[in-house]
Amino acid sequence: MTQPQSESSQGVSLFDARPFFEKALIYGVQHGLIDQAKLATMAEEAPKGMVQIARYFGSEYLRPELEKARDRLVNLVSLHLQDASSGDLRAAATLLRDHSLLSRSKAGSDLLKTLIVMPQNTHFGMNERGAFSDRHIPQLARWSLASHADYQAEFLARQHAVQVVEAALWFAEQLGLAADDLQDAEPDGEAVIRTALLLNLMRRKELPDWVAFEKIIAGLRKQQMDAAQLTLPKNLPEAYRPVVESVRQSVLADWPRLLDARLPARKLFDHTPAFMGRYFWLEDGLSEVSHHDRSRSAAWDKLTQGHSDDGTVLTLCLCVAAGSAPKTLLTDKTAATLVRKIRKHGWQPALATQYLQAHAPEQHQNDFTGLWQEFVHEAQTTLLSDRDTQLQDALALLRRECNVA
Repeated sequence: MTQPQSESSQGVSLFDARPFFEKALIYGVQHGLIDQAKLATMAEEAPKGMVQIARYFGSEYLRPELEKARDRLVNLVSLHLQDASSGDLRAAATLLRDHSLLSRSKAGSDLLKTLIVMPQNTHFGMNERGAFSDRHIPQLARWSLASHADYQAEFLARQHAVQVVEAALWFAEQLGLAADDLQDAEPDGEAVIRTALLLNLMRRKELPDWVAFEKIIAGLRKQQMDAAQLTLPKNLPEAYRPVVESVRQSVLADWPRLLDARLPARKLFDHTPAFMGRYFWLEDGLSEVSHHDRSRSAAWDKLTQGHSDDGTVLTLCLCVAAGSAPKTLLTDKTAATLVRKIRKHGWQPALATQYLQAHAPEQHQNDFTGLWQEFVHEAQTTLLSDRDTQLQDALALLRRECNVA
C-alpha cells in the first residue's frame, strides 16, 4: 500500500473544499483525459454503487441511506485517488480513465479495511488479529465518511504501532517464543524489546521467567554495566532499526534505576508504577514457587545447620515462643534463663507456629507444626509450674526434648 502523502500544489492557491474525486474528474475532462463516453459510463455506475453501499451499511430503500451512500461513494473514490496519486490530479484523472468507478470505490474501501485491522497500539492484548469481518462494519461506516487527512493521521499512528509489534515479534522469535505465546502473554511491544536489548547485552538467548530476569538485573548491578554497551543486535533487520533505537533510548533513561542496588528488583518492577509492565518476562508460577522453596530451604538449612531432628526444631520454637532469638542449641545456663523468662512473662506458642509457616520448608511444615503443638500440650504445665522453684523438672524436660548441652 502506498504511504499517504499530502496533496501536491504549485504556487499559492485558494482553499478548495471540493471532494478530490470531483477535482480529478474536472481536471481529466478539461485536459482531455476523460471523454464523454467515460462520463456516461460513470453516470451509469454511480447509482449502482450507491445502492450497493446503502445495502451494505443499512437499507437501499430509505432515502436518507441512499443520500449517505452517495457521500460514501464520493468519499471512498476520493480517498483512493488521493492516496494512490499522492495528490497529483493528472495521475488521479488517469486512474479514473483506466478503471471503473466502482473499482475505485472498492479500492478506497480496501484502504479503510486494511487500516481498521492494523494495531491501534503496541499492546498485544488490546489488538485484534485476523482479517476484516462483519464485526468491523460499524468502524468502516464511520471511516467511510472521514477525510483523507484523518485517514492519513490514523494510518501513520497505526503504522508506528505495526513496526513496534513486528519488531517485538522478531525479537520473540529470536529468543524462542512463538507469536501465539506472545499474544497470550499480552505484553506491550516496547516491553518485549526492552527486555530483549538487556538479554542481548548479557548474551542471553532465551526470554526469562521472573527468577531469571531478576538474576539478569542482579548481574547488571554487580558488574555496573556501562550504558554505552547497550547496542542494537547486529542481525536486526534494517526496517526495525528506527523504532528499536527509540526504545533503546528509553532503556538508557531507565539505566540509573536499573543499576541502583539499593532498590530490590521486585520492588522496582512490580511496585513502582513507572516500571510496572515496562519490561517483559515469562510468567512461570511453578518456577517462582520452586525458586522460593529452594531459597526457603537454603535459609532454613543455614539456620539449623542442616539438622531437622525433633530436638533442633523444638529448641528453635521454644526460643521464638519465649520472645528470644531463635537458637538450635542451648547451654544449661541459657535453658534456665529461658525457663525463668517464660515463668515471668509467659510465652506465645502461636508465634512459633507462625515462624514455622514463614521459614520452614513447605514439605516439612505440617510435621514440624504437629511436633511443636504436641510439645506445647505436654510441656506447658511443667514450664509454667510455680512448684518447681529449682527448675529441676523444667530443665529435665528440656534436656530430654530439646538440644541442651
